[in-house]
Amino acid sequence: MTVVLGLLLLLAVCGAACVVWAERGGPPWVRVVARITLALGSAVRAAGRSRRRGLSRGGSDGGGDGD
Repeated sequence: MTVVLGLLLLLAVCGAACVVWAERGGPPWVRVVARITLALGSAVRAAGRSRRRGLSRGGSDGGGDGD
């Protein structure tokens, strides 16, 4: 599990570096990696937003301690 998390962290750091490099006019492959990184980041943010909305809807029914 630690190895998988380490690889994910490495991919995130390399992706962020490619985004910065692409902004400064890097080679075409860097621009492709940067686009993929930004798209994945948007997808993760959207999933987090929809998950938070689902949690807030599920918890707003007033249930819990029965006061």
